[in-house]
Amino acid sequence: MKLIVGLGNPGAKYARNRHNIGFMAVDRIAEDQGFSPWKPKFQGAIAEGRLGSDKVLLLKPETYMNNSGQSVGEAMRFFKLTPDDVIVLHDEIDLAPAKVRVKQGGGHAGHNGLRSIHAHIGAEYARVRLGVGHPGRKELVPAYVLHDFAKADEDWLDDVLRGISDGAASLADGDFGKFMNAVSLRVAPPRSSNSAKPKVESAPAKKAPEPEDTAPEKTPLQKLMEKFR
Repeated sequence: MKLIVGLGNPGAKYARNRHNIGFMAVDRIAEDQGFSPWKPKFQGAIAEGRLGSDKVLLLKPETYMNNSGQSVGEAMRFFKLTPDDVIVLHDEIDLAPAKVRVKQGGGHAGHNGLRSIHAHIGAEYARVRLGVGHPGRKELVPAYVLHDFAKADEDWLDDVLRGISDGAASLADGDFGKFMNAVSLRVAPPRSSNSAKPKVESAPAKKAPEPEDTAPEKTPLQKLMEKFR
């Protein structure tokens, strides 16, 4: 069994925040892949289903971001899972918008949701880093991540979420390369190879003008003299 966790903050006030892209991702998986309706459990909301051959539990902690580990730890212990069975999807300010990266283990890089999960289950879980961009200055980060995505972000955001859903079975199976390919096919689909330039028909060659008769016209006297030759 796999536990796939999306990080965010509960409530309509935060629903479209950059910090909530993890919630958005598991919502899309649940909707597209036929999971059960969301129900309250483990200090969060859960949805159950299958991705390929794997039984999967989706979890949205509702403890607020800074205490996400409480919910994740409770669910992991209930199902007797190890950190290797846990995959966390979260916002990443150190990646440009629409960039997605996957890693197994590692530090929390100052992300408060990951910091809390580290404290409750350790660091050896997988995480999907979802780029949302950086505001430019460190002091602007809290307001930036707690602000809604701009309208200009809607297209790439939808592509990323669809790509995550497309590759969810590969993600659950641990095939991160195949998962990333699924995301890339949505975010940066290959250009068609049938884009040959149309043939341009050449204009028909112009006919050379007929040569003009340049001989001077004969005088009446010349014409008369020719009669007697």
